[in-house]
Amino acid sequence: MKKIVLLCASGMSTSLLVSKMEQAAKDLNFDCTIEAHSVSGFKDHTDGADIVLLGPQVRFQMNKIKSQLDCPVETIDITSYGRMDGKAVIENVMKSLGV
Repeated sequence: MKKIVLLCASGMSTSLLVSKMEQAAKDLNFDCTIEAHSVSGFKDHTDGADIVLLGPQVRFQMNKIKSQLDCPVETIDITSYGRMDGKAVIENVMKSLGV
C-alpha cells in the first residue's frame, strides 16, 4: 500500500481532491492511502510517505520541502487541481512511482 500526502495552504481545498483521488485509485485497483494537510506542519504528516504532492498554491515551497524529505515531492498539475481531476492526479502518481 502506498501513502500519498497532499499539501496545500490550509489542507481544506485539497481534501476535496482526496475523495476524487480515492475513487480513481479504487477504479484503477491502486492500493493507497491519501491524506491532505496544511503545508505549515508537513513534517508531522509525511512519515512513511511514498510521495508528497503540493497544491499549486504552495508550489513555491518545493525546494524547502524536497530538501527535508526522502521521498519524491511533486506539484499537482494546475489544470488537474482546478478540475478536481482525481483520476489524472492518481495516474501521475502511479507513473511517478513506476506502478
